[in-house]
Formats: sequence, structure tokens, C-alpha cells
Amino acid sequence: MNETVENAPLSDAVPLQDGAADATLADPGLGTALLGDGSLLERLRAFLDSGGPVVLILLACSVVALTIVMMKLWQFRAARLGDRRRAPQAIALLRRGRPEEAVALLAGSHNPVAQVVARAIHGRQRRDLPETVVREEVLRSGNEVIEGLRSHLGALEVIGGIAPLLGLFGTVLGMIEAFRRLSEAGSQVDPAILSGGIWEALLTTAIGLAVAIPVVVLCNWFERRVERVAHEMENLVTQVFTQDLSAMPEKAHDSASLRLAAAD
Repeated sequence: MNETVENAPLSDAVPLQDGAADATLADPGLGTALLGDGSLLERLRAFLDSGGPVVLILLACSVVALTIVMMKLWQFRAARLGDRRRAPQAIALLRRGRPEEAVALLAGSHNPVAQVVARAIHGRQRRDLPETVVREEVLRSGNEVIEGLRSHLGALEVIGGIAPLLGLFGTVLGMIEAFRRLSEAGSQVDPAILSGGIWEALLTTAIGLAVAIPVVVLCNWFERRVERVAHEMENLVTQVFTQDLSAMPEKAHDSASLRLAAAD
């Protein structure tokens, strides 16, 4: 009798433990809550489930855009685009008749404008080459440099253009799904079905705009930097092959002074 009473709680306790284990296995969220981690992954999974495949595409576009932006920032930093003093100083030395010092000033610069200007000065110093040939070669090298700076900017433009369209496409698909659920409900219409469907549909539009806005802004900034480099390069290379018209030659100045003195 005593053995029966003592063993009864033990036999009843075992099913309770098995039931708790089964409940934990059947409900992963309960296990996650008990463990205290994984909530971020659960939210991310719910977020992706709400947005559908369009959200996955937009997230992939954002990763590609972020990679391109980081790469362009590193490229512009390595090219020292902010160093805009050496090339004008070299032009000033060249026009003073000191081309060797101008080339030496540009020798250690990584700036593409300075490198192209140095190539132009080297070509001008060569008497065996006509000026047209030197100009064509300098123009070719300058276009190659500008094209390298513009690389992958087209991909940013595409991402900035299609991200809102993808968001709108996801919104249309979400609205279609919401009205399909509404029609299946029949006469027992629950407003939560329609509101939940609209919420999921507008989610893709918000993500598309969130991806497109910074991408468009950064792409325009990169394009402006490249255009400024191209303008500066063209301006300085032209000065290598021309003369400063604002400076009056000394002989002409002296002759003009003599004529004025004779007239007096």
C-alpha cells in the first residue's frame, strides 16, 4: 500500500515532463522565449514573410548598392581627388619656363588630374612628336581615367531607378492577395483581413523608397565629383598647350611704353 502511494506521484510526474517537452518542441517560439535569444531572427523572418519575395530582391539590391558605394569611396580616397593644388601649381611653373620643376611637383601625386597633366607636359617637351599626336594621346588617357572613375555608377543608377518600381510591384501583389482573402471570406468579412493585407502591401513600397533615396543621392554625388574632375582635367591640359593671354609680353609692353613716350 505504501509502495503504491509513494510510486503514484512519480508515475504522474513523468507524463507532465513529457507534455512540457512536447509543447516546447511543438512551439519553437516558446522554446526561443525560454532560451532568451533568437528574437531578432524571428522578427527578420516575420518581416520577410510579410513582404514576400519582393523584399528579398530589394534587400539584395541594397547589399549590392552598399558594396558599390564602399568601393567607390575607397577608389576616390585612393585617387586623392581632394588634392587639387598640385596641378595648377605645375601649370604656373610651366608657364614660367620651368617644366622640370613642374614635372617633379607632379611626380609623386596619385591624383588622376595631376597624372594626366604630367603626361601632357612630358609630351610637349618631346620635339619629335607633333602637338596633335600629343593632344590625342593625352585625350585618350584622360578619357580612360574618367571612365575608370565612372565605373559601376550605372549599376547604382539602375538600383535607384528600379527599387521604387519593385516596391510598387510588391504593393500591387499584396493588394491582390488582400482582396483574394477578402473574397474567400464571403459574407463573413473581417476588416482585419483587409487592413493586414494593405499593411503588408505598403511594406514593400516603404522598403523600395528606403533603398532608392540614398542610392540616388549618392549616385548623383559621385557623378558630380567625376564631372568636376573631368572639367578640371580638360581645363589644365588645355593650358599646357596654350599661352596665358592675360599676361602681356615684356617686349610688347616696352614698345607700347616707347610709343606713348614719343607721342608725348
